[in-house]
Amino acid sequence: MKPGGVFDPEKLKESIANLEKESYAEGFWNNRANSEKVMGKLNGLKKRINPWQNLVSEFEDMNELYSLAKEEKDESFTDDIKKTLKSISKKFEELEVLELLSGKYDINSAFLTIHSGAGGTEACDWVNMLLRMYTRWAETHKYKINIIDLLEAEGGVKSVTIQLNGDFAYGYLQGETGVHRLVRISPFDSGARRHTTFASVYCTPVIDDEIEFEIKSDDIRIDTYRASGAGGQHVNKTDSAVRLTHLETGIVVQCQNERSQIKNKATAMKVLKSRLYDFYSEELEKEHEKNAKEKKDISWGSQIRSYVFHPYSMIKDHRTKYEVGNVQAVMDGKIDNFIESYLKWNWSGI
Repeated sequence: MKPGGVFDPEKLKESIANLEKESYAEGFWNNRANSEKVMGKLNGLKKRINPWQNLVSEFEDMNELYSLAKEEKDESFTDDIKKTLKSISKKFEELEVLELLSGKYDINSAFLTIHSGAGGTEACDWVNMLLRMYTRWAETHKYKINIIDLLEAEGGVKSVTIQLNGDFAYGYLQGETGVHRLVRISPFDSGARRHTTFASVYCTPVIDDEIEFEIKSDDIRIDTYRASGAGGQHVNKTDSAVRLTHLETGIVVQCQNERSQIKNKATAMKVLKSRLYDFYSEELEKEHEKNAKEKKDISWGSQIRSYVFHPYSMIKDHRTKYEVGNVQAVMDGKIDNFIESYLKWNWSGI
């Protein structure tokens, strides 16, 4: 399915003008919730159009310098012009990718959940490796990371949910949803045998109060329990951790990062709303696109990406066919090429 929208500068300018006019209206700031929503939309639109306007201005300045140098037959500006042109080309490529993020919630922050598959210690170590990969990627792109829920296990992490705060976190990471397969010689196998391990990744947007449906108290079951951790002072002595189960869909979310049960419940509810929005949107999409290309379910037999450490080194995305041989670089968070190739593949509707 293609992203919803195409870059239209005139339409964006019109939208910005309308929102600015609304922000100047009398009594606008009296309604805090509405004013924050409007200003959020306004800032989001400006972040889309301002970089393009700056790039056009930079190109015009360079072109003017080139014309002057050509007229004066002055070659002393050649290196500066080449350097500027290279910089403009790089910025253009980055903005071109950004324009693929035109879905309704692509600009939003993201929740990222990683679950281990079958495999015990090996699978939990794989989740830990993926968590490190996404954390490194997020740090490189200046996203703030907040651990919502972490279930540790022997050898690593059984499941984890993190929140990545920053513009377009969801847009960039939405294509990471699916099953990730690891093939390697297990460090936990005394016989040094090759193991195949799976983990599922699930990404949803942080949409807060923008969701257009409410969750009634009768629709969910609330369970409280003691937060788990490494032990000692890091483990709560009270039932502060919260687990929410949506009865109709069976979706379960939990939060234990705060010592306050009230705060954990509020955070868990935010995650649940995000998951439910994604669930119902997908159901609606299936209804409208019965004859469109069928999407694979997240199951252990439908991996989206394979990470092969042995008998050779290669990471391959099975949707886009993009692959690289530098395994260590990818595990250190260098996944931008995979993200960009997915966005272009998704836009093309292949």
